[in-house]
Amino acid sequence: MNEPKQMTPKERVLNALAGKPVDRPPVSNPTSIATVELMDLVDAPFPEACRNPELNARLAVTGHTQLGFDSIQPYFSIIQESSALGCDMQWEQKDNWPTVRMSNPIWRGPEDVRIPPNFLEHPDNRAVTESIGMIRQEVGDDVPIIGKTMGPWTLAYHVFGVEPFLLATIDDPDEVMRSLHKLKEISVLFGQAQIDAGADALTFPDHATGDLVSGEYYRRFLLEIHQEMVERLNVPLILHICGKTVDRMPYIAQSGMAAFHFDSRNDPAEAIDAVDDGIRLVGNLNNPETLYARGPEEVRQEVYRALEAGVQLIAPECAIPLKTRLENLLEIPAAVQDWAAERMPG
Repeated sequence: MNEPKQMTPKERVLNALAGKPVDRPPVSNPTSIATVELMDLVDAPFPEACRNPELNARLAVTGHTQLGFDSIQPYFSIIQESSALGCDMQWEQKDNWPTVRMSNPIWRGPEDVRIPPNFLEHPDNRAVTESIGMIRQEVGDDVPIIGKTMGPWTLAYHVFGVEPFLLATIDDPDEVMRSLHKLKEISVLFGQAQIDAGADALTFPDHATGDLVSGEYYRRFLLEIHQEMVERLNVPLILHICGKTVDRMPYIAQSGMAAFHFDSRNDPAEAIDAVDDGIRLVGNLNNPETLYARGPEEVRQEVYRALEAGVQLIAPECAIPLKTRLENLLEIPAAVQDWAAERMPG
């Protein structure tokens, strides 16, 4: 019997996202795996690596070159677009995430939503789009680059403030829909810019999280918009929503997106049942307990648990804590390779 052909990382990731056969499950990172240790290794610290294309590229490639992940993710935070829109920013230092000061929203309703004419030229957006081109030059075409564009629900938190926006979903849902339809144009614009720069797939974070809104909210406000995004952005899209999301996974499976990047608060076997082959799953290794606070053996056990459940792409559940130890991250691809050798012999 012929042994299965060994795939390039790009073939492996894109096949898995498309539901096609793979030589082994990919180790992917739809969200950031940057750490302080990696920043120090390549002299590319936060916040500069979020704002400078050269430093961004230098830090992003370490996920592949130093850790052995199958993909590269050059967008470390969730705030590039919001900075370019004029939100009040807090850039922090290398051991802390940059954030939007949502207590000081810039807009009140859909009539305020506007895309600045120089939006794509803003330095914080160019940090990502120009980085993609630099990464492609460095690693060639065999490693996939996963860009990221914020969904309209996430953008709404940033520009309106979380509490005012959520109250509006009760008080004036029609106004909320008008806001989301305006904000989705920002998602498309920045996503397409990354595709044009060379991104092979896009993470689409839209934080309708289980601790804030119900699964019915997802169906009511976001499902049709997400289906539209699939039509308009012609690369595989990886939806990301934090929190417990099993209640909305049957709806998410109808979105047409390639995959859903899900949180460790969802049992992987239960999640597989909930999506019922309607969408691939990416995840869902626990960040604060397993990757940050425990050791390689616990990481390996969690990798095996996800794989045994049928999760198609293995990844941390979200952007990892910045002080995560590299030994725990290195264990992820090692465990996947060992599992594949045991369960997928040539």
